[in-house]
Amino acid sequence: MTSASTSAKPSLFTPESLGDIKLANRVAMAPLTRMRSGSSGIPGDLMVEHYRQRASLGLIVTEGVYPSRESQAFAGQPGIVTDEQVAGWRRVAEAVHAQGGRIVMQVVHAGRVTHPDVNGGRRILAPSAIAINGEGHTEKGKQPYPVPQALTAQEARAALEDFVTASRRAIEAGLDGVEVHAANGYLLHEFLSEVSNHRTDEYGGAPTNRARFVVEVVTAVAKAIGAGRVGLRISPERNIKDVLETDRDDVLATYGHLLDQLRPLGLAYLSLLHGELGVDLAQQLRQRFGGKLMANSGSFSITTREEAVELIEAAHADVVAVGRAALANPDLVERWQGEHPENVPRPELFYTPGAEGYTDYPFLQGEQK
Repeated sequence: MTSASTSAKPSLFTPESLGDIKLANRVAMAPLTRMRSGSSGIPGDLMVEHYRQRASLGLIVTEGVYPSRESQAFAGQPGIVTDEQVAGWRRVAEAVHAQGGRIVMQVVHAGRVTHPDVNGGRRILAPSAIAINGEGHTEKGKQPYPVPQALTAQEARAALEDFVTASRRAIEAGLDGVEVHAANGYLLHEFLSEVSNHRTDEYGGAPTNRARFVVEVVTAVAKAIGAGRVGLRISPERNIKDVLETDRDDVLATYGHLLDQLRPLGLAYLSLLHGELGVDLAQQLRQRFGGKLMANSGSFSITTREEAVELIEAAHADVVAVGRAALANPDLVERWQGEHPENVPRPELFYTPGAEGYTDYPFLQGEQK
């Protein structure tokens, strides 16, 4: 009796289900830009190996994948637009599944976080014609972010359809689901903030209007591939890329309404990036969502084993998303479960083109094929 009740107590290393996706443990690989897809945006052998190595994590969330060429944020970013890109992702999914892993694709529209030298000279689109005050990386070096064009309602609908088509292609490629990226200053996040969204139509103004486009996108994706395969990533109060959210009341009104509207869908999970996951805003939003929470504090500090264990054992989250530790330790779950030493991340190699700092981090006991 005691043994059964002990084994039933959730821990970081017990199985969990996120909607239709069954996880062997509660450690997820956070979505991490690595820029290893070249100019074609096609996942190649190097990416297949990178994700295959990390299949023992309960869930892999891929780096952000663009759903249209104009929405590409970075040189070397993978896409899910062409048949060749779909075929590349199919190889990734097959490699992860062959090792018993689970993988979902993060779909992201860059919005104004791009440049014509990145997206092939195409338009830069955003909720409003407001540029980011800063510079972005292009193949020609750092360049100032241009003033974007404000999306028309028709263009917003086209962007929504790009999310839907990309999500269908991800499932066609054999991935277990998708994560809609509405965080970190990209297009969907730009709609949510009154600083980056100055619209006067149904998508701007009041918090309910600013949340509307994200609700529509997530609802359409859920309808297309099934809500049990769809996660949503948000980062309230992240204050990045000039998407500022400094009024707590407005943040709670905007995100609370967003999650109230999405709650009936029964999404697989909500991925919440925030510096204070155990209290206040984070837990209020979790209650409004009413489903499984993937917690991620790693952009603010490196997520440690102790923090991850505490988040699960204190019931502050159902799954913990881990970034840099998962990059440096392909066998992170084994290391954490056995409390073994960890490899140290090499950030100077995060965005370089080759295998170094990508697929050459050592395993505890050598590579397991």
